[in-house]
Amino acid sequence: MASSRSQGGIQQLLAAEQEAQRIVNAAKNEKLARLKQAKEEAEKEIAEYRAQLEYEFQKKVSDTSGDSGANVKRLEQETEAKIHHLKKDSARISDDVVTMLLKYVTSVKN
Repeated sequence: MASSRSQGGIQQLLAAEQEAQRIVNAAKNEKLARLKQAKEEAEKEIAEYRAQLEYEFQKKVSDTSGDSGANVKRLEQETEAKIHHLKKDSARISDDVVTMLLKYVTSVKN
């Protein structure tokens, strides 16, 4: 009777060990599933954040390129003004330059 009782106790211990192992395995599986879910959520947040930063970057680029167009227009106007000023100055002194050149070309020096 003692041996059957001892045998029953061992069986209960084995059954309890198997149940504990099943519980541990289930907990491990739940942990892995939760880690996978957390990783997916983190990747989704990263993608959303990256998209937001890219949008803000593109917006800044488009804003500065708009300013660049204004800068190009301003530079073109300044260039035209300088060209006009140079043409005006050259027209004003061209007679003097022609006279000076003729003087040096026609004069003979020994």
